[in-house]
Amino acid sequence: MSNAAAQSTASSPKTQSLIELVDEACAKYRERDCFIFEEAPITYGAIHDLSCRVANGLVEAGIEKGMRGAVFSPNDPWGFAATMGIIRAGAIWVPINPRNSLDDNAALLEKFGCDVLFYHSAFEAAVPTIKKVAPNIKQIVCIDREGAHGPELKAWADGFPATPPDIDYLPTDIVSIPMTGGTTGLPKAVALSNRNFDAILKGVASIQLKEGDPPPVNLAAAPMTHVGGRIIFTIMYQGGLSVILPQIDIPAVLDAVEKYKVTNLFLPPTAVYALLDQPDVKQRDLSSIKRFAYGSAPISIEKLKEALKLLGPVMVGGFGQTECPMLIAHLPAEEHFVDGKIASDERLSSVGRATPFSKLGILDENGTLLPPGEIGEIVVQGPMVMEGYFENPEATAETRVGEWHKTGDIGRIDDDGYLYIVDRKKDMIITGGFNVYSAEVENVVSTLPGIKAVVVIGVPDDKWGEAVKAVVQLDDGAKLDAKTILSKSKEKLGGVKAPKSVDFVDDFPRSANGKILKRDVRDQYWKDAGRRI
Repeated sequence: MSNAAAQSTASSPKTQSLIELVDEACAKYRERDCFIFEEAPITYGAIHDLSCRVANGLVEAGIEKGMRGAVFSPNDPWGFAATMGIIRAGAIWVPINPRNSLDDNAALLEKFGCDVLFYHSAFEAAVPTIKKVAPNIKQIVCIDREGAHGPELKAWADGFPATPPDIDYLPTDIVSIPMTGGTTGLPKAVALSNRNFDAILKGVASIQLKEGDPPPVNLAAAPMTHVGGRIIFTIMYQGGLSVILPQIDIPAVLDAVEKYKVTNLFLPPTAVYALLDQPDVKQRDLSSIKRFAYGSAPISIEKLKEALKLLGPVMVGGFGQTECPMLIAHLPAEEHFVDGKIASDERLSSVGRATPFSKLGILDENGTLLPPGEIGEIVVQGPMVMEGYFENPEATAETRVGEWHKTGDIGRIDDDGYLYIVDRKKDMIITGGFNVYSAEVENVVSTLPGIKAVVVIGVPDDKWGEAVKAVVQLDDGAKLDAKTILSKSKEKLGGVKAPKSVDFVDDFPRSANGKILKRDVRDQYWKDAGRRI
């Protein structure tokens, strides 16, 4: 976004800060339950008051606007209140994933200058390392009990008033700096502002809420350090209830859906597959579910159809990324069906159409907008697009073409406005001078019965430069062989795009969030090739 556009947005009287939006909900629904955790309800009023006490405690400890704070915890409502306290104090929330390595998390806190740390007692042993690597932390508080390195959160916070501190929140103030999904070295931090969160909360509500709908009951099992936390803010804005599980545990997810009549949940594809594989899933009462969102990684079309047959028109697709969360494109539940029947594989492979808050385009390598059907880089405009990479103007400039944000994904838009992600730009395979998009091949191979997950990569080939290879993980008990995969793929894709070989694996290397690390899979085949792609 240009400076002029950013200034215009910043001066808009309609833009509210994240804290203002949350406080409106807390005032309106003060006596309503905001969270259920370990079967105990917690009201909006309790969360509001604790976050105010935390913020005042931070101000008293010398935390000023623009400083940084982190919460090192599994999913926990009091950890979320601490996050709200950081933001309420005018500080910047640095999300860290408890499933990442301690060395990586400590390095992130040092790199981005963490000033305050809230930690769960489960990570007591990690604090000395963090203090050594990031010695400038001014305040350390233990969330759930008195810790060896800091006081217990509620006892500490009780010494401060439950009224909001006097902080002036501006639309372009940075609220959070989540990390992009780098797999080597330290990832970049994405600067999300009050302007961005205003768009996220209002945009999600405009998509989800219909006149007369009861408040949503959200299941928070995905990590609250990432999209799970942003979802909770959207649920609070709608006056809903979030049932918090410490982590994704599929039997516990099913139990919670039944017990609390969950209407909304989000799971990554691997967890969707695990849910479908539960032996008693058809005997469970899942009729309360209205919105079952899947995302963060491509989903198998066959598994999606299985979910649609089990649950009906409740599956919700879409496209977002850390740089522009949740609102790039949206595939509503009803658009998974056509004339009462499950839609075609083509439709199900789409991530939907532009949302009311986004404008989509496809650019060629010269920065020219392409017509429908042409393949190029997906670009987007909208108020949810990040302010930039935090303290990294060079990287920010690389993502901008005029008013467009470059997503780094390759795709196309059809005549009806549906967006299809063909590949990550860096994952394109060049074989014999032809471009092959691995995601397109993966979508086809994944439809074969018996395939649990597939990664398609280019591998060294003396004749073609790169040859297309499918690395496949089969469902338990599946008997699919390489010959069948190759022949079926060639029927659907033709000779250039179809895999030339297949390898089978028990599982894939994955990130702390469960995403398959395609680069690690590829590197196994290139490390001895004498060259790299």
